[in-house]
Amino acid sequence: MTIELTPEQERIIQEEIQRGHFHSPDDVLEHALAALREKTRQPKSLVQFFRDSPFVGMEMKFERSQDTGRKIEL
Repeated sequence: MTIELTPEQERIIQEEIQRGHFHSPDDVLEHALAALREKTRQPKSLVQFFRDSPFVGMEMKFERSQDTGRKIEL
């Protein structure tokens, strides 16, 4: 497959390589494709998010203390 880049795209790729973020144009392309895949991936449902939590099974209680009120003078 042949890909034609605009001069601006080529400049950006070269800058990223010179800054040490990537080793080659192929690395840039792989990173860009991975970012695209991540962006278009279906987000987890809230249930799945909590199932995958590292806190699963820790029996943490998130109950609020009962408000006992306080005396106020009017």
